[in-house]
Amino acid sequence: MAYVDLGARPVAEPPSPISVSDPDPRLGNALLPRILYATPEMADFVKTGGLGEVAGALPRALRRHYDVRVLIPGYARVLAGLENLTMIARFGSFASVPGCELGFGTTPDGLGVYVLVAPDLYERDGTPYGDAGGDFGDNDLRFARLSRAAAELAAGIDPFWSADLLHLNDWQTALAPAYMSWLGIRRPSVLTIHNLAYQGLFHRDNLGRIGVPDYAFQMDGVEFYGQLSFLKAGIYHASHITTVSETYAREITTPEGGCGLDGLLRTRAAQGRLTGILNGIDESWDPRTDPHLATRFEPDDWKGKRANADEVRKAFGMAVSRGPLFAIVSRLVHQKGIDLSISAAESIVAEGGQLVVIGQGEGRFEEALRDLAGRHPENVGVHVGFRETEARRIFAGSDFLLMPSRFEPCGLAQMYAQRFGSLPIVRRTGGLNDTVEDGVTGFTFGEASPRGLASAIRRAFETFGQKKRLNTMRRSAMSRSFGWDGAALNYCNLYARAFGNHTARRWKAA
Repeated sequence: MAYVDLGARPVAEPPSPISVSDPDPRLGNALLPRILYATPEMADFVKTGGLGEVAGALPRALRRHYDVRVLIPGYARVLAGLENLTMIARFGSFASVPGCELGFGTTPDGLGVYVLVAPDLYERDGTPYGDAGGDFGDNDLRFARLSRAAAELAAGIDPFWSADLLHLNDWQTALAPAYMSWLGIRRPSVLTIHNLAYQGLFHRDNLGRIGVPDYAFQMDGVEFYGQLSFLKAGIYHASHITTVSETYAREITTPEGGCGLDGLLRTRAAQGRLTGILNGIDESWDPRTDPHLATRFEPDDWKGKRANADEVRKAFGMAVSRGPLFAIVSRLVHQKGIDLSISAAESIVAEGGQLVVIGQGEGRFEEALRDLAGRHPENVGVHVGFRETEARRIFAGSDFLLMPSRFEPCGLAQMYAQRFGSLPIVRRTGGLNDTVEDGVTGFTFGEASPRGLASAIRRAFETFGQKKRLNTMRRSAMSRSFGWDGAALNYCNLYARAFGNHTARRWKAA
């Protein structure tokens, strides 16, 4: 089971789903515990990585057991994408953080979404966090507003609905349990760390402008090596901490993987308050039904898989080949080991393989990949950017996925690849370690070096030359289930612990 609780006790099974008619989405289901899922991004509207995918899937998977609502900033795409959006309350300003309207709407499938309507804060060009010039200079204000709104929703600013538990995500919402503590709001909270490397660090002079009391700026609080840390505040104040794989939950308690927070995280683990729950992927990742593919296919329909490979080669202007097709579908950043993949590319081509790349990130890697494609136009194809259809066809058509990450909290690409019969080549870290079985569904290696990756690539070439073994591994990979049901049940268990007697009473009444 993809669940590890470092030092925790066994927990009870979640309640059985309750079916109750609910004609008014504002009122919710009075018989179910109420979960507010606060996130800075959501795949329905805007995403920059795995958090957006999780935020689009996990609240829906939890709806069988809870009255779940999402809280998200009012980016332009959110405001345009919600149905029946209505303004229901107003948050007042505090410190230097401006007030804003609170809206409520629904997604087309009926998921309730609270949205912070503050054009000056959220309706901007770029990503949720910055533009071509870098991070927005007022991100402390923007996400203090989001965190404080989550706390006030727990306190009952919406007269029709208040949260029994806050589920928070990454540094952008991590101040919420701290605000609840400072304001005297008693609600349990779960903070999920999707990537510990991003901590929301700001100058200590920013304390006053986001309403952080001076006494909180200490080691047992928000102080992190002389700076203000949103994420540390959440780790310190939240009822429970989760991260997105079992291995990563262990790694972040070590000096090597803890990004300076390993001491506090070891304490949380010893208290039974740190849990690893592996992310899932949604049911659209199925080569038998995916409408994005050039040709849909099933396990053992390797002609259908080759048809997608041929379409990828054509789209990237590459030569027709029956050699192995390697793929990179990734953010082009140091964490992902892109430099290691680039160093391996020459030997891949020399051995008769080809490489196709889609992604964007650090300029040095984008330029190096363009140069690589320029030197090998028939065997290396590169698209700097991202297109959903193109990415899915690459997963479907490739034989091997290169993912030599230096660290990887969970990773989704290796799961997508396996579902489409592309065998991942990964380093044994984080969620990659938990989802790829060496020699069965992919290839793993330990040392984050060109030599380590090269050894795994050699094994991939050898397997490609043994068609029976290759197809056996493909079938094994495609049979793996990475759905959200198991993760949702693990979160149900975790919520039950966080709720304690309050939830037990609510379920008994139901």
